Amino acid sequence: MNTHPWHAHLMTGHWYSHLPAELQNSLLEMSRLRRLSPGQRLFKRGDPPCGVYAVLEGAVRIGAVSEQGKEALLSVVEPPYWFGEISLFDGQPRTHDAQGVGQCTLLHVPQAGLLAFLEEQPGYWRQLALLMSHKLRLTFVNLEHLSLMPAPARVVHRLLMIAEGYGEIEPARRVLQLPQDQLALMLSLSRQTTNQILKDLQGQGILQLGYGEIEILDIQGLRRLAST
Repeated sequence: MNTHPWHAHLMTGHWYSHLPAELQNSLLEMSRLRRLSPGQRLFKRGDPPCGVYAVLEGAVRIGAVSEQGKEALLSVVEPPYWFGEISLFDGQPRTHDAQGVGQCTLLHVPQAGLLAFLEEQPGYWRQLALLMSHKLRLTFVNLEHLSLMPAPARVVHRLLMIAEGYGEIEPARRVLQLPQDQLALMLSLSRQTTNQILKDLQGQGILQLGYGEIEILDIQGLRRLAST
């Protein structure tokens, strides 16, 4: 039985819970805690690779800012989400910025130690590839939504995706720590449009809007809307 203090927490996530026990234990043995203060940057686009991370507490914003100062927000990830594996595979610089939202606690598995372990146990590369391929599938889905779906459908699908931890958790979380302006950024919508769609969903009893958060009251209703 694994007695590491964060093992049970990580086991609530789909990817980690399906790893072989040896890989689960090795990731924990190599890891160290990293804490971020509100708004503190973990890494920025162009930084050298430093390993993979799991969100334990709080949330992390993944995005980028153009030279003109325009922000693209890809996602806001919460426990027990793992990220950072792209640079593990290719050894290239970070593709996006990552910064804490509120107080944030992360599990950090350093690059050098993880690569040394995978050199000895190359069969486990497949498990890391599954983590990356899952995100690639989600990226294709999100691109399709942005191109083909009207704004209300895009909001519904993204709310459901976030509630389900981008496929990581079951059951879906009810309260999303997600300000409306961040949701608007993710979907390339204006804040006004996003607010009106959310108010319509609130009127249908699907969700309840709060300060900096969205509470999902009817997850099955949200899923029905997503399937139409």
